[in-house]
Amino acid sequence: MGPFSIVSRLSFDVGILFWDILLTLSNLVRRKRRIGYVTPEGHPGYGKYWPEYRPPKETDSRCSCPALNAMANHGIIPRSGRSVSFVEVGYHIRATYNFSPSFCSFVPRFAARMLKKNYSEDLFDLEELDLHNGIEHDGSLLRLDSALEQTQSTKHVPFIEELLAAATGKDEKDNTVITTKDLSRILGKRRIVARVVNKEFSLSLFHKIFGSANAATLVTVFGGQRLPEGWESHIRQPHGITMMQLNKTILGIELHVREQDWAEAAREAAECQKASVRKSSPKLHT
Repeated sequence: MGPFSIVSRLSFDVGILFWDILLTLSNLVRRKRRIGYVTPEGHPGYGKYWPEYRPPKETDSRCSCPALNAMANHGIIPRSGRSVSFVEVGYHIRATYNFSPSFCSFVPRFAARMLKKNYSEDLFDLEELDLHNGIEHDGSLLRLDSALEQTQSTKHVPFIEELLAAATGKDEKDNTVITTKDLSRILGKRRIVARVVNKEFSLSLFHKIFGSANAATLVTVFGGQRLPEGWESHIRQPHGITMMQLNKTILGIELHVREQDWAEAAREAAECQKASVRKSSPKLHT
């Protein structure tokens, strides 16, 4: 990449950040979207009516991102999850989940760079996004590490059940809900346990932040792979949730992750792994 390309890309990213700040400020003074009218007219989901859910076929492509998988499962993007446009996926994320246009411009471009593809012209399959240590990372909230589970679209049910059982919050209807503190607590466990059971474990600061970002969308937007009947995004800001607004939740989660609180769980996991290895190893005969 030449110096001109680097400067051009940096200038564009700075422009996106300024745009995001302006959208954040505008969200503070403009009226929120009415409940029932968050999804724009003409887009799938308008009036809370979503296209039919169809589970993926064996030949379909899916990834570690539940939001993208849900859009494919409902036919908002190609149901096959293949030959997806970076440009169009940004538009559909915006309309489906009400993320800001700045977010929906930056993230698909970041993915295109990661895959060394042209944002405007190239297509991608969802599974390509699971390039290890690109966006996909170890120590995930709901997935086993890629060294232990190659198909990263597969959610680990025990992790999901544990997270739901750890929920401590209450909403206005007294329903139990997951809080940011709950996410921080469970992320701490995921990371320290993954360190001892995955010999190939790696987790940079960037991927820690990205992991907290994924967790943040779980509590601010939606984290399932199926859009429930009558669902719409909880985000009602006129410009959608911006990167600046989301970062506040992300930092709140990441700064309260305490791996050391789960040292005993890590020791138990290590012992279980050793016992499993001994059990599966062939017996030596003298």
